[in-house]
Amino acid sequence: MTTQTEPDRPALRLTLHQKYVRRIENLCRTDPGARIALRKGLRRALDDGAHTRGMHRLITPWLPQGAETPETEQRAYYTIAALIAAQPRYSFAADGPEDEPAAEAGNQPAAEPQNDPGQDADGESEPAAAVIDPAASPPGSAQARRRSSGSSLGIAFARAVAEAPGREREMRLSTAESRLNLLTRQSVNGLHRHLPASVGYLRGLDVPVDWARLLGDLIGWQAGSGRISRRWLQDFYWSCAQSDRDKAAKADGEEAAAEEAAGPPE
Repeated sequence: MTTQTEPDRPALRLTLHQKYVRRIENLCRTDPGARIALRKGLRRALDDGAHTRGMHRLITPWLPQGAETPETEQRAYYTIAALIAAQPRYSFAADGPEDEPAAEAGNQPAAEPQNDPGQDADGESEPAAAVIDPAASPPGSAQARRRSSGSSLGIAFARAVAEAPGREREMRLSTAESRLNLLTRQSVNGLHRHLPASVGYLRGLDVPVDWARLLGDLIGWQAGSGRISRRWLQDFYWSCAQSDRDKAAKADGEEAAAEEAAGPPE
């Protein structure tokens, strides 16, 4: 008797979200008109037809249940697309995600979200988490498991702090902490309202955002905002502390090397 393995639904959802993000990024890179249409939806309600009408053609095929998809989930898809489109133009340069095959990008977009991701032939890229998570973690650890589901917004804010020197770092730490705490206190409506400014802050510093992970968090916010907020804040403080430890270890190593090069005291 054959036993069927229960599918890893969170992993499947993340894969579908990653494919959606690549599709939107590809559109923004190759179709200026589509990018303008998607950008018009920033901070707009789904039913604001004057600004979202042009988005429906581009996004609806990717909604898991089409028009029957819960409104909260639809809104998450639209917001992520608008946030991606609102990035600076250079964000869509040639070193971005690979284009999808023409057949999938143009002819049959509606069928792709329903496929088993394991059977997809367009080639999976490295998950964003492996690229943007600054923390190395032992296999099987809680941090490693988190990385497998993508990098949270807390890690993005920690990266905004990590590269700043001296006084600027203190300012960025204060700003990042304030922005992140503001987001974690929001309702669904408040989160959608405040996200564009916070994401704009991160992208203005060239900090990458894991759009697929953020899409999942937006979808889950109404039912699990407390859990998601805790994770964002824990990721932020853990990553900031890890960055400090790494810098201290590097400074100690450089000091030891300088002393060794100088030789024994006279």
